[in-house]
Amino acid sequence: MQFHHHGYVSGDPRIQPAAGTGIDRPAELPDEVDVLIVGSGPAGMLLAAQMSQFPQVTTRLIEKRDGRLVLGQADGIQPRSVETFQAFGFADRITAEAYNIGWMNFWAPDPAAPERIVRTTRTEDYALKISEFPHLIVNQARVLDYFAEAAAHGPARIVPDYGVEFLGLTVRADDVEVRVKDASGERTVRAKYVAGCDGARSGVRQAIGRTHAGAAAQHAWGVMDVLVETDFPDWRIKCAINAAAGNILHIPREGGYLSRMYIDLGEVADDDDHRVRRTPLEEIIRRANEILHPYSIDVKQVAWHSVYEVGHRVTDQFVDDLDNPRVFLTGDACHTHSAKAGQGMNVSMQDGFNLGWKLGHVLTGLAPTDLLRTYDAERRPVAQQLIDFDREWSSLMARKPGEITDPDELSTYYLATAEFPSGFMTQYGPSPIIGADAAQELASGFPVGKRFKSVEVVRVCDGNPVHLGHHARADGRWRLYAFADADGTALRKWAEAARGIVERFTPAGADLDAVFDAKAVYPGRWEDVTDVPALFRPRSGPLGLTDLEKVFAATPSAWTTADIFAERGIGATGAVVVVRPDQYVAHVLPLSEPQALERFLDGATAPALAAPQAAPTPA
Repeated sequence: MQFHHHGYVSGDPRIQPAAGTGIDRPAELPDEVDVLIVGSGPAGMLLAAQMSQFPQVTTRLIEKRDGRLVLGQADGIQPRSVETFQAFGFADRITAEAYNIGWMNFWAPDPAAPERIVRTTRTEDYALKISEFPHLIVNQARVLDYFAEAAAHGPARIVPDYGVEFLGLTVRADDVEVRVKDASGERTVRAKYVAGCDGARSGVRQAIGRTHAGAAAQHAWGVMDVLVETDFPDWRIKCAINAAAGNILHIPREGGYLSRMYIDLGEVADDDDHRVRRTPLEEIIRRANEILHPYSIDVKQVAWHSVYEVGHRVTDQFVDDLDNPRVFLTGDACHTHSAKAGQGMNVSMQDGFNLGWKLGHVLTGLAPTDLLRTYDAERRPVAQQLIDFDREWSSLMARKPGEITDPDELSTYYLATAEFPSGFMTQYGPSPIIGADAAQELASGFPVGKRFKSVEVVRVCDGNPVHLGHHARADGRWRLYAFADADGTALRKWAEAARGIVERFTPAGADLDAVFDAKAVYPGRWEDVTDVPALFRPRSGPLGLTDLEKVFAATPSAWTTADIFAERGIGATGAVVVVRPDQYVAHVLPLSEPQALERFLDGATAPALAAPQAAPTPA
């Protein structure tokens, strides 16, 4: 990470200086805010962390609980989420305390003795085959803690307003009137925008009249986080267990001892009226032992348990008004499903990431309000894909042995569909912030609409290998990755024109890279890169220090064998890859036509009508 550009820092560099609304932030919830976040789940806390990077915006988060979540229900962290944690600055720390899924084992009835289970298949987990990020298991409460830290340490100093209950809202012409209740009683808060991150029983969803459509799958599961003594040989490996007595999805948890078990409780009768939810813990444990035979578990402690019926529901609309949205739904408030595919928390966080930078840009004048229309258009199809995937996975998990014709079908499906559960299949369609793919062949490995897939490069200023995408932080900035042509001539011409374009969309007096973080990647050796356009060496901060960490080379060094040009299909003519603040590729453009960048930005952002930069870098 970079720091010291505002002066010497001797303390924790992760704590950014307070600015704007973060200076003397009032302890009490104000009567008027720009953004009101309802609920401190994964989507809400990520949204707060993102909005903390926009200190010009007054953002508050209300939560009816009295304090932080202690027992998180979700625990699966997919590679895309770890990539997101990297952008918020805590991937390494949370990975160190999490359980890393390296394998998944499959168990089935022994053909010679069907009442016993035997291991049938062992597969490597999909994560590191398709990404540099792992597949983790960690308590949701810890994920929220890390996002809370990022929000509190951001310039806006956002901390949750605990003990505040959402009662209802009324959408008006220019704002939203929100009724809340706190220790002092009922009151009204006016907000320009409201984000409903308040779970499956969302009061915000009900208040805007949206319908949660779908149905239960008539199948119940018990789930428990347990500390046990057991002779089951794969206790510290993720397992899908199919037995004559039912099914178990077994997931080791962080810390070396704790594990989560999803135990099949069977079909639910039409007239059950949710009585299955009252299944005693002792019965769940008995079922687990019956399924595990000839192995057993001796449960020493249960940290948490529940019973749920599989349901698949998607809200008909994720906003109050498609043309002029003021209220947004995220996470379980707009999509619910089973827990066994490990998608709920992960998809919810991407809802928050998608929405956060858009609100920040609209409220700071960097984008037109039309940008907010893209939230529903982008996230609702992803939710439907999630429901379709989870329905298939849940039905496969719930089969009885007699219904299985191919014993390897579940493991085959697990690996064949890896891109979706890992979080990398999402591809947004054309919109004002996703361009056409007419020039896709210039960088075929960076598909327009999909997340920017990082590759190691060599940083020119010091010769160190770094992942190009890891340099980007969730700071609300766009990224412009300019891949040089063979001799750098086209790159230089593009950079000279692009600087004027960047200045046009940058607020007066701000750093040249305040909105657009432009980086250059050369195909040659890092030692040979010397003549770099000023766009890629801007001055930043009040001291006007030159940023030397925006220039990279692709030729393999003693430390890395990667070649980003070869791995991402970038040819001798080079290319420009435009990446949104939420890490999705917005466009691929030729170096020969800088005006194409300006045309795209005219539709995606708002010109700032900037004056010349306060401290221009010499050409």
